[in-house]
Amino acid sequence: MISEKNINFLKIFLLKINLNTLKKVFFIFSLVYFFYLLVINFKDISFDLYFENPFLYFSFIFCFLSIYFNGLAWKNIIIWLGSKYLNNDLTYFYILTNSLKYLPGSVWHFIERFYFLKKKTNENIALYGTLLEPYLMLSASLLISSIGAIINPFLILLLLPTFFLNKIFIYSILKILKSFKSKKYNFISPGSSEIKFYSSIKFESFFPIKAFLMEIVFIGSKFLAFACCLNIFFDISQINITLILIIFCISWSIGLIIPAAPGGAGVFETFFLLFIGKDYPQNLILETLIYFRFISTAADLILSSPFILKKYIFKN
Repeated sequence: MISEKNINFLKIFLLKINLNTLKKVFFIFSLVYFFYLLVINFKDISFDLYFENPFLYFSFIFCFLSIYFNGLAWKNIIIWLGSKYLNNDLTYFYILTNSLKYLPGSVWHFIERFYFLKKKTNENIALYGTLLEPYLMLSASLLISSIGAIINPFLILLLLPTFFLNKIFIYSILKILKSFKSKKYNFISPGSSEIKFYSSIKFESFFPIKAFLMEIVFIGSKFLAFACCLNIFFDISQINITLILIIFCISWSIGLIIPAAPGGAGVFETFFLLFIGKDYPQNLILETLIYFRFISTAADLILSSPFILKKYIFKN
């Protein structure tokens, strides 16, 4: 287990580099760069709707599936933490609250899930289950990205988050995550002792294999939705799909780490454009990214609409 001294050193180091300022800089740079490319390519972008193209609807289907698999992953995270509450409403509640990330603050989906889990399980499982889910998504995405080691051996380091995802190291990871979250969101209670942590959380296994596999399927479904958008504008047989997958996963991971906007909007698109360079026509890549962003956002809002209507519209 990582010592308390090392945890404190890492926390102090991360706090010194001012993560919030760094995120804002990345986000502003992303927006400026994206709109710069949009402007210089504007005359070459058709903005056609392509309603007759079946790949448009396949993209919607894969986005819907990705949200469902993400919900299953969250349910399996809660099971891995030792919860005896195994009802399917965990999956459904995750899906219903997914669009809350688009509200100002981008954290309301976490808050709703935390309070929901707190009622069904206990405060520690609610807290750590909420914090752990984005880490699993990131680990799964970076694991897929690590196949890029065949191109650049340095990318093998992307396996590290997965390496730390086990019950030996997870307490230290969650303690670091909790310390940062509690400074920003007051729904997270002060730090609990290690004894209290282990008394309320009983890991089902050494590694959360079921949840992790579901997250990989989630990323895979998300990429297939993107590939369908890509197929609207390109001949997919002429594209290096492995390279596109690597760039997609790395760009999506950066968007997850720098959540200045919901779903990494702007950040994902910018880094995808940076990594893809000029290997493919920029105007067509821009159209693909715009379509994918619209479809993935619409899928979130459609599946979450019952919750939004009940909680925020009919209530008032």
